[in-house]
Amino acid sequence: MTPVDRPLVSICIPTYRGAAFLPATIDSVLRQSYTNFEIWIVDDASPDNTADVVGACGDPRIHYVRNERNLGPNANWNRCLDLAQGKYYKLLPHDDLIEPDSLSEHVAIFEADRDEKLALVFGSRLIIDDRGRPYFTRGLRGAHAGRIDGKALVRRCVRAGANLIGEPGNGLIRRSIIERVGPYDASHPYLVDLDYWFRVLAHGDAYYTGKRSSCFRVSPGSWSVALGLKQYHDFKGFTEKFANDPAFVISRSDKAIGFTKARINTFGRALLYRSLFKGKS
Repeated sequence: MTPVDRPLVSICIPTYRGAAFLPATIDSVLRQSYTNFEIWIVDDASPDNTADVVGACGDPRIHYVRNERNLGPNANWNRCLDLAQGKYYKLLPHDDLIEPDSLSEHVAIFEADRDEKLALVFGSRLIIDDRGRPYFTRGLRGAHAGRIDGKALVRRCVRAGANLIGEPGNGLIRRSIIERVGPYDASHPYLVDLDYWFRVLAHGDAYYTGKRSSCFRVSPGSWSVALGLKQYHDFKGFTEKFANDPAFVISRSDKAIGFTKARINTFGRALLYRSLFKGKS
């Protein structure tokens, strides 16, 4: 494709055993008020009817790729990076959703940034269950809509001991930055998405819309839930990695506060999941 022919936004949906949730995820993209996008569905050799689900969609903007063998989540996410053709990029897990005006709003913010100082646009997200029922909303507490210094946002996440930006589907980034940031790094699996946000923010600022951008689905068997219970262990190594990077300014105090809050967050998350999934397998 020539630059003129390329879709402006690439939505990449990595999937494994996701046939049950995939129709709703795809539909959330097809219902966007903004339409200049491509969808790449990257199937990690699922032993279900994922191919049939995609084939039933019948939209020429949808491209389906199936791995010959199972690569695992990290490698499959990285294949998404290789396939994306658009000016802007979003990774959307197969069980999550994006709000109908999300792309329109985020693209408009990027296009208005003539100096290309913005690296990431994101909003709040609604946490939903396996049937799409809402639990609660998470956002950047106390923040107003507008630009946020990238490194200040990184430091805020460290001190919170948590991912305040959200899951992969909650943000949109410039594809040109991917070439500088490189592939996803799952050295700390629970924080693979936050790891990428941090590395993106080394190249520019963020813009918080103050509006809901996505829905993040939690269910008893989801990968994110299993990893979430290991947050504290991952967070320590993850924070040390960025504290040793001169591109960021993370103090000993930041780390100490973050470690304490990460421990509390892990305990709270375990109690929350136990309550939400009580009686479910």
